[in-house]
Amino acid sequence: MAPMAPPLYGLVLAGGRSTRMQRDKAAISYQGQTQLDRAMTLLEPRVAQAFVSVRSDQRNDPARARYAQVVDAQEGLGPIAGIAAAQALKPGAAWLVLACDLPYLDPGTIDHLIAHRDPTRVATAYRSSHDGLPEPLCAIFEPHGATRILEYIGAGKSCPRKFLIQSEPLLLEQPDPRALDNINTPEEYSAARHRLMAPQGQDSMQIKVQYYAILREQAGRSEETVATAARTPLDLYSELQRRHPFSLGAESLRVAINAEFSDWSQPLTEGDAVVFIPPVAGG
Repeated sequence: MAPMAPPLYGLVLAGGRSTRMQRDKAAISYQGQTQLDRAMTLLEPRVAQAFVSVRSDQRNDPARARYAQVVDAQEGLGPIAGIAAAQALKPGAAWLVLACDLPYLDPGTIDHLIAHRDPTRVATAYRSSHDGLPEPLCAIFEPHGATRILEYIGAGKSCPRKFLIQSEPLLLEQPDPRALDNINTPEEYSAARHRLMAPQGQDSMQIKVQYYAILREQAGRSEETVATAARTPLDLYSELQRRHPFSLGAESLRVAINAEFSDWSQPLTEGDAVVFIPPVAGG
């Protein structure tokens, strides 16, 4: 008979400084609910107890103070400090860890992760639909990996993704390849709002896409016509990143629609011609 799996607790990581967003990501609202509230709503029915991970200077923030908290013991380490603090709080528990900036995360993705959890591994995580590497911020960390995390931090390291890469977690394929797309900038927030407000079952459009320089090399073509439900250029580029091995993020590019430079959140329409323009080399 297999031993019983350790109990599962939940942790929403909300201790970031949101520098690129220029406002608190945990307090950003979609469809009438903040990201922090939505993440806690997703977690609470699925775990023994859900906590929010905070820095010490965030403890009295009204949005965070309404929930049970795990306070970082070490400053400046990012998400891994929250994971380590949670493991110290309940040493015998496993932790289902979620970033608070996952607006497309759905209950089915969390349920799939829990159903396929392997307590014998250091962690169970999803494989990124963009680069195939572990997604550490929607993952289950088992208690027997706590010492390894502390050793990793003690060696001066703090990247949770690199920790998972060297820890041989169980990696699952995402049921929905978009579910773990996060938002980090005002432009991405605008695009996410457009996507989430689009009617369910909305028909796809035909969009002509042109590539230049490194994007042309990585796509293996100079242009293509795609059928897409993307509502904005940012949605479209995110979708194309799952088809092609693009190394540049949207923040490194400019976009033009129908031969005019455009905002990343401008709505697309049937038949648009979109050009993604990488930085020009040289001075």
